[in-house]
Amino acid sequence: MTKKINLFANLKSDFSSGLVVFLVALPLCLGIALASGAPLFSGIISGVVGGIVVGLLSKSHLSVSGPAAGLTAIVLSAISDLGAFDVFLTAVLIAGLIQLALGFLKAGGISNFFPTNVIEGMLAGIGVIIFLKQIPKALGSDVSVGSGLKIFSDVVASFSDIKLGVVIVTAISVAILLIWNKIPVLNSIKLLPAALIAVAVGIFVNEFFFKGTSYEITSKYLVSLPVPTTVEEFKAIIILPNFTSITNPAVWIVAMTIAVVASIETLLCIEASDRMDAQKRYTDTNTELKAQGIGNIISALLGGLPMTSVVVRSSANNNAGAKSKMSTVIHGVLLLISVLTIPVLLNKIPFATLAAVLLLIGYKLAKPSIFKHFWEQGKYQFVPFIATFGAVVFLDLLKGVALGMIISVLAILRGNMKRAYDFRKVEYKEGDVIHIDLAQEVSFLNKAAIKATLASIPEDSKVIINAAETVYIAHDVLDLIKEFRKIIAKEKNIKVNLVGFKKEYQLENTGEEEKHVFVQHTI
Repeated sequence: MTKKINLFANLKSDFSSGLVVFLVALPLCLGIALASGAPLFSGIISGVVGGIVVGLLSKSHLSVSGPAAGLTAIVLSAISDLGAFDVFLTAVLIAGLIQLALGFLKAGGISNFFPTNVIEGMLAGIGVIIFLKQIPKALGSDVSVGSGLKIFSDVVASFSDIKLGVVIVTAISVAILLIWNKIPVLNSIKLLPAALIAVAVGIFVNEFFFKGTSYEITSKYLVSLPVPTTVEEFKAIIILPNFTSITNPAVWIVAMTIAVVASIETLLCIEASDRMDAQKRYTDTNTELKAQGIGNIISALLGGLPMTSVVVRSSANNNAGAKSKMSTVIHGVLLLISVLTIPVLLNKIPFATLAAVLLLIGYKLAKPSIFKHFWEQGKYQFVPFIATFGAVVFLDLLKGVALGMIISVLAILRGNMKRAYDFRKVEYKEGDVIHIDLAQEVSFLNKAAIKATLASIPEDSKVIINAAETVYIAHDVLDLIKEFRKIIAKEKNIKVNLVGFKKEYQLENTGEEEKHVFVQHTI
């Protein structure tokens, strides 16, 4: 029986985290729109719809949707090729319909076949890109950081164009973000997150200390939102799709491209978000595709950019202490309220403060301990991880993930030539002692089947997981078993006995095989 979710049960922590995500999402919505060659307000529309509409429809508790950096190149090229933004919106509308269809076709299960090391490599690569791309903003430089190998030379070049006032605000903001949560009294004030304090202090310093001096941060380095003063001006901001272009083959090609890329990025982010979740709640990826499809349809009808679930915002949401998807909805509501009521005040926020927030998010995604962890796991874990990481940084996200997957699959195929693999599954009845025997080779390709098996075990039952015959178990599968035993099993009152696990699996054996009648799963 599905438990009814109370969205307001954790309102205090969700409001605090929603506020933090709002502060992170605002510049991202504007920056992605600018990089995409689209009207700035279209990025805000996408953020609002991603927060409120997708937030309510999605089953993910941590994922946050909005305009994605991974789509900027596609959007920029598409707007240019199609010749008009309203024609492009028609493609976004069709892309949403395609995603909705994929959800009903249950195509979301593909996310289960992405191994942990590839996902973590992707996150680390994105973290490095975020960090490096924020350095010019943190310095007040006009250098635009490119991609690939050029990213490093551009970062170096940005140090030759520094504005001292911007650097000071960046330093103050980073100090607040690092120190605030380490002081118990301040950390207890959840409705005053460090990011909010950093923003307020950044505005205060620039307005009351730097104003009229050589340190003043000018409007060029502040948030810039449209400020409509009449209903007509507001209406002019909203652009509708050009439905007459629906018969244009080029529109359909763009739509299919957006649908495929956005869906893959979303599924990767959902997988990553589930891994961040301390409660290890699994998201229904088919429902997520439907939610994203509806979100893109509504965004297109309002003149917004295409959206995906976004790692940066989802990570910020998790780090800020979000408990449920209400945090995502709150961030969308705050985006809407802010652009309608206080755009003049928001336009005083220095990019330096927002860059400081993103610098720390980038670092957390790619901190050295992550690299050390996969190095210690051995070459079969480290090589796909580092290959994915490098390709994401120097090529792009999809190529990076593709390379990591290819290397992982080749490693598994090589292993399968040496080790037999067997898979058999039979149904069980409530009350049986459920016995799961793991095969000799348990790879990430078995992750979906094992996840489904563990999820289907009824409450108040007993399960014995036997690894006595295994010679290799993928890190992903070990994580699943650990999470099942420590969290899910306790919630469902399931007694778990582990038998035959080797020391290197880092799973303590908790019981001996019992001579009960049982139903067996060989996986």
